[in-house]
Amino acid sequence: MTHAPGPPRAPRPPAPPGRPYAALVLAGGGASRLGGTDKPAVTVGGRTLLDRVLAACADAAATVVVGPRRAAYRPVRWARESPPGGGPLAALHAGLEALAEDGAYAGPHARAERRGWTERPAGAEPHANTERPAYAEPHAPVLVVSADLPFLTREAVRTLLAVPPEFEGAVAHDGRDQPLLAAYRMEPLRRELALLRTEYGPLSGLPLRMVLDGLKLHRVTEASAPHVAAAALDCDTWDDIATARARIREHDTVLDEWMDALKAELGVELDVDTAVLLDLARDAAHGVARPAAPLTTFLVGYAAARAGASPQDVARAAATASRLAGRWADETADGPGGGSATADGDTGHPGNPGGTGNPANAGNPGDTGNPGHTGDAENPGNPEDMEGTEGTEGTGNAGSAGNADDR
Repeated sequence: MTHAPGPPRAPRPPAPPGRPYAALVLAGGGASRLGGTDKPAVTVGGRTLLDRVLAACADAAATVVVGPRRAAYRPVRWARESPPGGGPLAALHAGLEALAEDGAYAGPHARAERRGWTERPAGAEPHANTERPAYAEPHAPVLVVSADLPFLTREAVRTLLAVPPEFEGAVAHDGRDQPLLAAYRMEPLRRELALLRTEYGPLSGLPLRMVLDGLKLHRVTEASAPHVAAAALDCDTWDDIATARARIREHDTVLDEWMDALKAELGVELDVDTAVLLDLARDAAHGVARPAAPLTTFLVGYAAARAGASPQDVARAAATASRLAGRWADETADGPGGGSATADGDTGHPGNPGGTGNPANAGNPGDTGNPGHTGDAENPGNPEDMEGTEGTEGTGNAGSAGNADDR
C-alpha cells in the first residue's frame, strides 16, 4: 500500500445519517516482517493498531474481527479462519460466515448476539430469517479492512461505503487495487467466494485479489478522495511503524490525534470544538494564572457532563468560564489605581493623587485611597517619626503615605 504521508486531517464533521453496515477487520497473519510480533497489538499514538481501526468504524451495526482474540477497546464478534493462518481470502470467508450466523438468530438476545456482547443462548437453533438486520441485506455494503491501518478515519469509511448504485463495491486504488481498504455489497461478495470455492476448494493460501476479478468495482483514487488515499498507509515493517508514530506528532495533527486517543481511552464519544477549549485555556492562563488553564478546562468538562454531556453543554460551560476569566482579567488590567470593575460592569471613582508629605512617602499618582500625610514639624527629617494630617478621602484602600514602618 501507499507509504507516503497524506495531507493533514481536516476537522471531523458530524456523521450524516446512513444505512446500517457491517465491518470485517482482518487481524491475522504472521507479521513476518515484524519478526513475528503481534502486529494488531503494536501501538501508534498510545493506541493499538486494532483499536485505531475499530474507532474508525465504531458506528458499524456489527463488527467481526477475524484473528486470534486479543484486547479491544469496544465489543466485537470474533471469528477465526480455517485453518488458522490460512490467509486473507480464508479470513474474509470466515468473517462473512460469522455475519451470516449472527443475522440468522431472532429473539430477545438477537441484538446483543449480533453485537458480540453475549454468547448464543444454550440450545438455541438457527431458524428462519424473521429478523434479518439491515446490514445483512443482500445489497448492503460491508466494510473490509485490515487491522494495520493507523490512519483510517470515519470520513474514509463513509466514502468507501457510499458504493454507487451501478457498482458492486468501492476499493481504494493507488495505482493498484487495495482489497483490504474497501466496501463490497454483501451478496456479490458471497457469490465470488462461492465460485472460488467451487473452482479451488479450500480458500486457504489463495491471494485475496482473486475475489476482485468478478466484481464490478468503483475505484476510489487520491484525486477523488485524498482522505482515503491518506488512510492507505499500512504498517508492514518497523520503519512503517516509525513513520506512523512520527506522522501523528506533526504540528497540524497532533492535537486531533491526542484528543481521539484520549476520548477512546476514557470511553468518551463526544465531538468537541478543540479551538473553543484552547481559547478558554489561553484566557485562564493569561487572565488568571498559568496553572488555571488545566483546572478550568477540567471543571468545564465536569460541568458539561453533569448538564448532559452534549456538544452544546460543552460550549455553554466554556462560554461561562470564558466570561468569568474576562472579568478577572479586566480587574487585573485596571490595576490598583484604575477603576474597580463590578460584576455588572460599573466602575468606582478614581483615587486622588498622592499627598504632600516627605517625598519618600508621597502617594503615587493614580493610587486609589488616602493620599500621603504631611510630616510632623518637629521631626521633619525622620521618616519613621512622621505623622501627617489626614488628606482628602478617596475611593478604595490603596497605600497611605504615613509612617514608613506601615508601608
